[in-house]
Amino acid sequence: MARVPIAVQLYSVREDCQRDFAGTLKAVAKMGYEGVEFAGIYGPSPTETRKMLDALGLKVAGAHIGLDALLGDELKRTVEFHRTLGNQFLIAPGLPEERRNRKAAWRETARLFSEMAEKLKPFGMKPGSHNHAVEVSPIEGEIAWDVFFSNCSPAVVMQLDTGNALHAGMDPVPMLEKHPGRALTVHLKEDSKTNDKALVGEGDVRWQDVFRLCETTGATQWYIVEQESYPYPPLECIDHCLKWLRAQGK
Repeated sequence: MARVPIAVQLYSVREDCQRDFAGTLKAVAKMGYEGVEFAGIYGPSPTETRKMLDALGLKVAGAHIGLDALLGDELKRTVEFHRTLGNQFLIAPGLPEERRNRKAAWRETARLFSEMAEKLKPFGMKPGSHNHAVEVSPIEGEIAWDVFFSNCSPAVVMQLDTGNALHAGMDPVPMLEKHPGRALTVHLKEDSKTNDKALVGEGDVRWQDVFRLCETTGATQWYIVEQESYPYPPLECIDHCLKWLRAQGK
């Protein structure tokens, strides 16, 4: 099975990034993370941010970008920015209600993302969708994401968030099984019925099955740790998560 490098979603340490972006990146690199995913940009220009990342040996595993920045005239500016940053994956973290409130809306959104994928192809970039609850919940008798991904280009990334899926009542394992080759980046987030501050490895996610699928049929290129609740300071939390993953041979 192919080894998947591990990044961290910087939203996990957003307050640290706001206080000291350069220092936070240094801390993340020192822990042993190989990449970062952006949710907002904390640093200077994309050129300067890229220099900082390169100096630390960190790659960009993706970025969460509002849908508006991926449409119309904004797409060109977004491509230019993320090309400089060295980012390949442009992930929409959520969709406006009118683009997801009916099966027909999901099919139309799939068409939109397919067109986006074609426009991004010359730049070596891919668009994608990240799940919260609504994406993995039923709509008119089907799971919303099943409608979406069965109607869009194979180039559109399914960024599965394991914790969000399980918290919504959807085991992430069958979702990975149903959509082989789609999960190019995966958010490793824990969910626990008994501990709302569980770190990766401390809850109910079936991690070994997730790893097996990601590293075979999933074609996963990045594991991305995301922690949104904190039993310890955020930097300490993501360090615990990485140490647990390393102990699993990741």
